[in-house]
Amino acid sequence: MTTVSTKPYLIRAIHEWCVDQGLTPYLAAVVDANTLVPPGSARDGQIVLNVGYDATHDLVLGNEVITFQARFGGVVHSVAIPIGNVVAVYARENGQGMAFEVEAAEVAGDAEAPQPAAEEGTAPAAADGTPDGDSTGPGGGRPGGGRGAHLKVIK
Repeated sequence: MTTVSTKPYLIRAIHEWCVDQGLTPYLAAVVDANTLVPPGSARDGQIVLNVGYDATHDLVLGNEVITFQARFGGVVHSVAIPIGNVVAVYARENGQGMAFEVEAAEVAGDAEAPQPAAEEGTAPAAADGTPDGDSTGPGGGRPGGGRGAHLKVIK
């Protein structure tokens, strides 16, 4: 009998915590051939998405894949992120959340996949206050082309 990964359960728990606290849940993921995102929305092979209920439609935080519909530049697109590609889930307002390693089997052909930095700092910005409710900010939510998600260390 194989053990089911705890990763999808932890993603759902952090998402629920964000929603319960009135915070905006963001998800950072590696984009590869198994990921469905609008063309041009990823930067440096990653994307940061607002996965709050106000920014998404038909959000499903499944055990294998996260799916939803969202507006990008005013146009509705379907999004599908394999759980193995998720590198972080966190609250936009305070950066609190959890970072994950990319599962190598999920990111085929990407030997040097970017890893999230679990150091003190601010989380990557992705806009959710745009007039059309975009799920990602300018440049796919990647400020200054930095490497990986940055989460605030909680002591």
